[in-house]
Amino acid sequence: MSKINIFALGGLNEDGKNMYVIEVNKDIFIFDAGLKYPIDRLLGIDYIISSYDYLKENIKRIKGIFLSHGHESNIGAMSDILMDLPDIPIYAAKYTMEMLKIQLNIDEVKANNLNEIRFNIPINFGENSIFPIQVTHSIPDSTLYVLNTKDGSIVYTGDFIFDPTMTGHFSCDIGRLAYVGKQNVLCLMTESMYAEKPGFTTPEHRVAGFIKKVLHENEDRVIMSVLPAHIYRIQEIFDEVSKTNRKIVIMGKFLNDIINRSLELKYLTINKTKIGDLSNLNDKGVVVLVSDLKEKPYANLERILKDNDKYIRLKETDTIFITEPMYMGVEKRMVLIMDEFARKKINVIALSNKDHLLFHPSKEDLMLMIGLMNPKYYFPVKGNYKDQVENGNLAYKLGIPKENILLKQNGDVITFENGKLVDNHNHIKIDEVLIDGKSQNDIGELVLKDREMLAEAGIVIVTATLDKKTKEILAGPEILTRGFIFVKDNLDILKESSVISERVIKNNISNNYVDYNNIKQEIRTTLGKYFYEQTDCRPMIITVIGEI
Repeated sequence: MSKINIFALGGLNEDGKNMYVIEVNKDIFIFDAGLKYPIDRLLGIDYIISSYDYLKENIKRIKGIFLSHGHESNIGAMSDILMDLPDIPIYAAKYTMEMLKIQLNIDEVKANNLNEIRFNIPINFGENSIFPIQVTHSIPDSTLYVLNTKDGSIVYTGDFIFDPTMTGHFSCDIGRLAYVGKQNVLCLMTESMYAEKPGFTTPEHRVAGFIKKVLHENEDRVIMSVLPAHIYRIQEIFDEVSKTNRKIVIMGKFLNDIINRSLELKYLTINKTKIGDLSNLNDKGVVVLVSDLKEKPYANLERILKDNDKYIRLKETDTIFITEPMYMGVEKRMVLIMDEFARKKINVIALSNKDHLLFHPSKEDLMLMIGLMNPKYYFPVKGNYKDQVENGNLAYKLGIPKENILLKQNGDVITFENGKLVDNHNHIKIDEVLIDGKSQNDIGELVLKDREMLAEAGIVIVTATLDKKTKEILAGPEILTRGFIFVKDNLDILKESSVISERVIKNNISNNYVDYNNIKQEIRTTLGKYFYEQTDCRPMIITVIGEI
């Protein structure tokens, strides 16, 4: 008897944080481990990953984490996971593995079990095997995985498009896909991000013509913001700059490492005479490439904007060109930065979401993949729930019965027994880990609530000094505020606050004993009530009592 469970620890009803789990009897296969950027008011949170407690609890059963490509939404959680589980097996194609190694080196994280895969060569795990097939995306060596079981294959596409003009390391092996589809595909898992967009994504993902126009219309320095892992876009930029007399200056170690490594491995084809250095930074017509690390999207542009960059000083003749369409999670940040550049009278250009698309499958791409795979069951993944629903509708139009279209949320378990769907309504406990800066620890809800309180109502600090022997009040209580009220206009409130605090302190001193815990609790309660009556605000209240 064969039992297969499929569920997501992240990636459903959201953009990013992709992590999909397939259990075949006792064996566990994990596909991707990504991050997402906060889109809500998560103060100070840089990125979010899926809780990987499930991996810790089942580490002996895990055959490997299989990475589809080197974008943060698919590999961004690996440093955090490997910090806890350095021996977990990781499988990825050559370029994806190179991207992972660069990130691990930056994060100073050790990995003991990295395995580079080759396309069209199966990886055997007893009765099961993994078969990797190359697909087309904005980054080289993007991989579709076929998990072969005795009840049929489960196909996880990762991110893909169909574009016959993209060849070599960006090509799609349609012949292999068609061959897999002629076998027995039990379940197909495809992304849903552009399921509502008509037609094929190609040619809307190509922007060479737009880059050419920007270079033609702006003769002075052009500062281009790029996503470092979008190698296809970087190649387009170099191709167009090579047709001009301009040079390119690559800023930042991370971006330099990626481009240099891509050149060494021949994933990029660049006329090296076009690459300048810092001495060319202020040349007329120079193209400056800047990028960001995963923790802070557009941080380098923001640093340039605030004149905090070590090398770049803005000039009114500059043009800022954001070379990727706006994507979920960074829209507000991007708009604010563009607005600030405009206030400084700096020309700023960004690609339109309507006219340009990222490298994700639209309706025709999805339907072509479904047709090639001819699956018995269809599981839309990656995207908002409405996108998953639309993705499922496409499958229904192609003849897949509604009961075989699996619309799920993170943690919902799909179970097959002997190749047949069994609806057990099982659910795996899921959670998110909030990462702030270089901290590898979950920030947690309590910290966020404190940050939100500070942001909304500020802080009040009550300080007092007592005599160590007599316990009499020697100084204070003094009331300090930040972000709560304007002191000069509210002296009466502060004076009354001091009186209330003094009364609470005295009431908790008896027989030469001070109940410090009760003082802190009572001051927080009584002052909190008083402040709310006077201002309709509830600031954070901290009490500090010292003895001398």
